[in-house]
Amino acid sequence: MKKWSFLLVMFSMILVLAACGGAKEESKTKSAGTETAKAEKMTIEHKYGEAVIDKNPEKVVVFDFGILDTLDELGVEVTGVPQTTIPAYLEKYAGEKYTNVGSLKEPDFEAIHAMQPDVIFISTRQAELYEQFAEIAPTVYVELDYTKYMESFEKNMNLVGEIFDKKDEVASAVEEIKASVEDLNKKASGLDKKGLIVLANEGKVSAYGPSSRFGVIHDVFGFGAADEKIEVSTHGQSITFEYIMETNPDVLFVIDRNSAVGGEAGAEKVIENELVKKTTAFKEDKVIYLDPDAWYLSGGGLQSVKMMAEEIEAAL
Repeated sequence: MKKWSFLLVMFSMILVLAACGGAKEESKTKSAGTETAKAEKMTIEHKYGEAVIDKNPEKVVVFDFGILDTLDELGVEVTGVPQTTIPAYLEKYAGEKYTNVGSLKEPDFEAIHAMQPDVIFISTRQAELYEQFAEIAPTVYVELDYTKYMESFEKNMNLVGEIFDKKDEVASAVEEIKASVEDLNKKASGLDKKGLIVLANEGKVSAYGPSSRFGVIHDVFGFGAADEKIEVSTHGQSITFEYIMETNPDVLFVIDRNSAVGGEAGAEKVIENELVKKTTAFKEDKVIYLDPDAWYLSGGGLQSVKMMAEEIEAAL
């Protein structure tokens, strides 16, 4: 009887020791998991400072539509977007599933603060408000360098890929776009045609040339410029319709700003007047109205850059 009691005590001790060992191993595993999670933080340096964020952030606020269309393409969920003016091709983000964080130029900081986002993406339109964003959450500023469009586009895409563990998907998409752009450049640069890019806004017209906001048409896509000396500025060079007639482009590219910001599309009535009708572009039916959503509101994203290249190729 004593022998059986002794064996029972020994067996119980073995079970207790095993349980303690398992608990220690579990504790070590949890500790290792915590250390791994901490190691997944990343520091992003940008023009206005730096942002320390966790990889794969869950609550994401996006104020740049190029970044938004990229996240959409990659299947990454976002939480808040400026719903006042959303490109038609991203209209699903106007739904109740997403928090409205104001407009591109007038963010709703109260709504953003209430969300407690993990990261906020902004770009040029919100640059002067960076400090206010950064007080709420880590804020990443993304920018397109118009003089190095494809390089800065690729840099931004790679950053998104790194943050959201989508490096392979981004690399594949970027290579596909670069290949199509290279093909487009060969076709466009081989033509003896000169283009002029204009922005129509409530009856006024401004022109954009190489190295400008819309200069990707010349610098990257390869379309010749009807005027190489257009002043480079965000808002373009103010011009007259006499200037368009005298410049006489073979192709006239038109972006309707009024339509982009929610107003009535009216560029055609403004542009196609008696002076413009004297140009080669009008006579040969080469007045091309570009998609204002892709060109004016977004641009610089996996979807928008592809759309922009396809529009210029169609113009050929």
